[in-house]
Amino acid sequence: MLSKGFEVEIYTSTPEGDIVGLSDKIVAALDGFVREPDSRNVEYTTPPCYRYERLLCDLVRPRLRLRNYLKQLGNYTLIPGSTLSLGDTDRFWRSDPGNPYHSYIEQTYGTSVVTASIHINVGISDAELLMRACRLIRVEAPLYLALSASSPFLGGEPTGYHSTRWGLFPKTPAHVPLFESHTHFIQWTEQQLATGTMQNVRHLWSSVRPNGDRRPYNLNRLELRICDLVIDPVALLAITALLEARLLQLAADPTLDPLEASQLPSATRAHDLVVLTDANELAASRHSLDAELRHWQDGRPIQAKEWIEQLYQTVWPIAKQQGFSCFLLPLKQLLREGNEAQRWLKLYEQGLSVRSIMQQAIQTAAAYEASLQDDLCQPLVA
Repeated sequence: MLSKGFEVEIYTSTPEGDIVGLSDKIVAALDGFVREPDSRNVEYTTPPCYRYERLLCDLVRPRLRLRNYLKQLGNYTLIPGSTLSLGDTDRFWRSDPGNPYHSYIEQTYGTSVVTASIHINVGISDAELLMRACRLIRVEAPLYLALSASSPFLGGEPTGYHSTRWGLFPKTPAHVPLFESHTHFIQWTEQQLATGTMQNVRHLWSSVRPNGDRRPYNLNRLELRICDLVIDPVALLAITALLEARLLQLAADPTLDPLEASQLPSATRAHDLVVLTDANELAASRHSLDAELRHWQDGRPIQAKEWIEQLYQTVWPIAKQQGFSCFLLPLKQLLREGNEAQRWLKLYEQGLSVRSIMQQAIQTAAAYEASLQDDLCQPLVA
């Protein structure tokens, strides 16, 4: 099995669904939380871990600490979703006014980057295997977006997207190639820094990227950045199990490398795969599991849900052999009942307001996390 960890961005709000900026207080009071450029969301990171049972507690326990602290501040809670579903979508609420990088972000992107998401990190120490993994997961990243979409609303209205976050997010730089080798990644990164298209090594905002302690030189993990916030930790672990099983499959079968396995014309394959994948990301941001995508192997049209079901069947034996197939199993329910965005939009079509939908989501998430604490984690000391 591979080591796994998460970067979790989440909004703070009132129980009525109004998103409020509290990150300065949270970061000062609680270890393990860091501020985002906008104060309305806050981030915590789970340590690398191999076992899914431990990952579940690592995801839930910081949120329970955060919830307890928010109650001390006043009548505040956590709100699901990856966009400003309710409230001010024009103003940037700076968390650290003196930070020049935050100034650059506000001036360059505005509130289009004030989103909440999940970044899934999976440990891969071999640099060339990591590059191969990034290539495969890059062309399949739209499937993980389709599973995780949770941002159909913005400022109290539906937007036409299932993932408004990814539909509007300013991917940077605008064109990111499939890295053919570690050397290619190093040279490309150095060029972006020299020309200013990247402000620093962290300023690579694509669906997936190689990561490590000294980028781009020392790398040790794949970071999948495309996923919306998945508030349900069991659903998140199912998505992660699909990712891990696919990476284990790739490690055992290098012919899954898209640069080798794709039937697109060899002369333009690397470029064509990026174009195809960008179009798939946009389609998935609009229609998630119902999106019609084009398969990287041969360009054939395929529904996202069908593609995921096919992947599920191919990786199930790997997950079973490694002993984590039970954590993959909840994907079946997710595919059957729809992702969070689809469930919320169904309620909206039935006549519920965005505010009432979000209030219900707030209550459901809080109750579920409390039950997980009782069932699976050691009691939390206040």
